[in-house]
Amino acid sequence: MSDSNPCLSCGACCAHFRVSFFWGECQSAGGVVPDDQVVLITPHRVAMRGTEQKPVRCTALLGEVGQGVRCTLYEQRSSTCREFEASWVNGEHNPHCDAARSAHGLPPLMPPVLPSVSPERVA
Repeated sequence: MSDSNPCLSCGACCAHFRVSFFWGECQSAGGVVPDDQVVLITPHRVAMRGTEQKPVRCTALLGEVGQGVRCTLYEQRSSTCREFEASWVNGEHNPHCDAARSAHGLPPLMPPVLPSVSPERVA
């Protein structure tokens, strides 16, 4: 992501979706996610605390959704979090990002506006 990371002023995904993943990502199984930050949801899957019930809000999320946020476990986050990207970050739309933002009254992210190239600059 660029210096203008839209996630740092959003956090809607962390307060909208259940963040579940294979228990093998937990520290006790050799992974990086702290054991005290997850709850068991099936024999083989865990969820980040706070995302297993309604209203959803990951306990690792610090700040106010839509204002300024950060993940207190960023370096130790699960693959689910690592793989989730804001819309248009890599040039692709993510409808799940839009859904989370909408649930918190935030508008969808828009694709970047590319600078126009005049015909004389092409030649």
